[in-house]
Amino acid sequence: MTHRVGRNSARPSSHGRRGQGRSFGGQRPHGNSRGNRRSGSKKPRGQYINPIKFVKAAQPVEMIAYEARHQFSDFAVCDLIKENLKKKGYEVPSAIQDQAIPEVLAGRDVIGIANTGTGKTAAFAVPIFNGLVEETITKVLIVAPTRELAQQIEDECRSIAKGSGLFGALLIGGTAMSPQLKDLKANPRVVIGTPGRIKDHVQRGSLDLSRFSAVVVDEVDRMLDMGFLPDMQFILNELPATRQSLFFSATMDDRVARLIESFSDDAVTISVKSSDTSDNVHQDVVLYGSAHEKIEKLHDLLNQHETEKVIIFDETQRSVERLGKELIERGFKADAIHGGKTQGQRTRAMNRFKRNDITVLVATDVAARGIDVADITHVINYAIPQTYADYTHRVGRAGRAGKTGYALTFVSRDSL
Repeated sequence: MTHRVGRNSARPSSHGRRGQGRSFGGQRPHGNSRGNRRSGSKKPRGQYINPIKFVKAAQPVEMIAYEARHQFSDFAVCDLIKENLKKKGYEVPSAIQDQAIPEVLAGRDVIGIANTGTGKTAAFAVPIFNGLVEETITKVLIVAPTRELAQQIEDECRSIAKGSGLFGALLIGGTAMSPQLKDLKANPRVVIGTPGRIKDHVQRGSLDLSRFSAVVVDEVDRMLDMGFLPDMQFILNELPATRQSLFFSATMDDRVARLIESFSDDAVTISVKSSDTSDNVHQDVVLYGSAHEKIEKLHDLLNQHETEKVIIFDETQRSVERLGKELIERGFKADAIHGGKTQGQRTRAMNRFKRNDITVLVATDVAARGIDVADITHVINYAIPQTYADYTHRVGRAGRAGKTGYALTFVSRDSL
């Protein structure tokens, strides 16, 4: 196997996101810049986590092939969307797509419970955009917990609706409000964003939710983990009482159930969740004494042959920035993302990571939520997470698509 993490002679990519506007299929009406804002709220205070919880042998679950009842060509959607799906190579739907798309097309409220990476975006985007094209849906609001996830959703929606003439607005944090205000003045039929920035626009009068006939809330559990419950309640209360509501989540605990029940009392629940992703992740600890021993052990880990694509979590923006620079100086193909970076910088780093221009991404928890990269082999907790829920989210970045991943947590000997 070729070593992929070591020294890098290639120059970093100088380009980030495509210079497109908010078009979902057609000529863009105006400017090309983006907006942005916060990705979440303050984290809870740290809790003591017994290091034994970071040790667990992988128990790979045998993947049982799902027998779809439909082909994408069977769904009652317009020819334009069918052609776009065909160009994307979509033939056989995943379980959540197979079961959710007919229900959404029928106009029902849907609660979809499925693991991350199972195609939830297409499960709601295909029927919702069909409704927009056929004008059975006036406008749709799609809410995601993080900037990165909102951008991923927008990219997928754009490819599904290519050629439709629909336009949208992306309301996320990190850059000026003015480009978003310009997009909203064009009366978009699709609005995608994070809760905080959507609420900002509603409060300043630049976004009127009273004419939206559909709402999609993605990653509901993560939304609540990040402290967005008040914002979500505010947003959902601003929408018309008569609307189609779609909720997607990886888990269905009491908090998620209460939020959904308060805004939809007749939803169809579709659960295709398999075992936890962490079952496919081999978890262990790395003991260290001094700070020098800690960085040297990390260096050795990254130079191991099987360490191909890695996310390293550290605690603060400053520590992430410092560690990223240290790894680059040591010759690793690395970059860093954290809340102190602009959205453009974060997007460029993520694109480089997806393309394997870099193979080590150093991140804080908030910046990394919403990352959906299928081929991550290792998650390294250079700093112990604040909560065990954060640890679970981190570990879930590896072990995707039935593959065995690895999660290593650095633990000081003095803490034992």
